[in-house]
Amino acid sequence: MNLSGTVLKGRYCILEPVGKGGGGKVYLARDLELGVLWAVKEIPVSGKSEARMLLKLSHPSLPKMIDYIEDNRKCYLVMEYVKGKSLGECLRGGKHFSINEIVKYGMEISEGRWLFEILLTDIVKYITEKQKIEKANISILINDLTDIEFNNIKILAQKHNMINIVTNHIEKFRKLENQLKEEGIIITITNNKKKSLMKSNIIVNVDFPKELLNKYSLNENACIINLKKIVKITQKRFNGLTVNDYEIVFRNDVCDEKFFNGKYEIKDLYEAGMYKKSPFIELREKIKKDGVKINKLFLNNGEL
Repeated sequence: MNLSGTVLKGRYCILEPVGKGGGGKVYLARDLELGVLWAVKEIPVSGKSEARMLLKLSHPSLPKMIDYIEDNRKCYLVMEYVKGKSLGECLRGGKHFSINEIVKYGMEISEGRWLFEILLTDIVKYITEKQKIEKANISILINDLTDIEFNNIKILAQKHNMINIVTNHIEKFRKLENQLKEEGIIITITNNKKKSLMKSNIIVNVDFPKELLNKYSLNENACIINLKKIVKITQKRFNGLTVNDYEIVFRNDVCDEKFFNGKYEIKDLYEAGMYKKSPFIELREKIKKDGVKINKLFLNNGEL
């Protein structure tokens, strides 16, 4: 129900909806006594504990609560109206935040796992160069295909002749296979985990559980890249590498190191500054512009 035109408490005239907050709609209202604008949040009566909490809180980053109105069905919180765009609106409008801004405004700092996926092709290149692998036989363990994985598979298949997609959902990946074939790129799709894992010298684990990796015999000298979770290989005869984390470097002017102070890792701050719904190509262009490079890879028992 749109409250536009409603006058609450004979004083607050609802002008228009301006958004949704946690648990309720938010309206712009004019104070008929003072002539100023307020934000009015409509919430269920069951959520009136929020009003009590706001009355007790005082902080420059929180809107000040002005009045409280309650009827049989709803509660209305009259608060300071802060004009401006939400974070979501800024990001959808193409706004990119520097790492300094991220720290300043307290945006979410993650663990760099999402950026790990974006950098997969760089990680594979780093491994092949460090390990002097001339002919990479790559198996990618994956069940759910996203835009990131699609582009990673395409780039890897353009550079390496032997790409095996190991999946429990073969039919789901036939469209990918046919699309790449039209571009002259050949990949193999299989659910034969045993054969693929034995012959591959690079294994990219996108979303398979660790129990499965330890269930099948692996190429004893393979390098396993775990994108989503940290996985430990418990097979006694496995002498290869298990990559679970990474470190990056980039241009000196991308961020100010005084903000780190050992609290955040560079990769985590850099990831937090990227808009995850951006097309893969745009993200890769940003990475190239910022001079992002893999500095080292962290293994279960050391680094590469």
